[in-house]
Amino acid sequence: MRERTEQLNLSGHWQGQYSYVGRQQQPVPFSANLSESGSWLDGLIEEVGTAGDARGRPIAASVQGRRTGRSVTWIKLYHGNFRYYDAVQYAGEISADGQEIEGRWTIHGNSTGRFLMLRQGGSAATRKKRKTVKLPLG
Repeated sequence: MRERTEQLNLSGHWQGQYSYVGRQQQPVPFSANLSESGSWLDGLIEEVGTAGDARGRPIAASVQGRRTGRSVTWIKLYHGNFRYYDAVQYAGEISADGQEIEGRWTIHGNSTGRFLMLRQGGSAATRKKRKTVKLPLG
């Protein structure tokens, strides 16, 4: 049976976190506003900087990418000129209900890690998971 992926439009507000592989560092929470049109994605991610001259400051990044079925890829480009904040490539999978995105991020030749995003509002199961993984509420 063929899965219906046209219902998986990612437009909307998301809460998420990313973590580093091999580092003793707390996951970094972020919020994202995504817009999907014809499977193309763009949007804005906001987080609080954790390194260099951005530490403790709110920072933003633009994202551009594409959804193909339940797979999604995008590149995140930080606004401003902060040391340690390079372009980040993301690749993930969307849950069957379209409420979660989970995957890996990579900074070419530098760092890698995991990420999880939950659609703001979402289903009861998504709200429960948000509490379990301690994602910000909004």
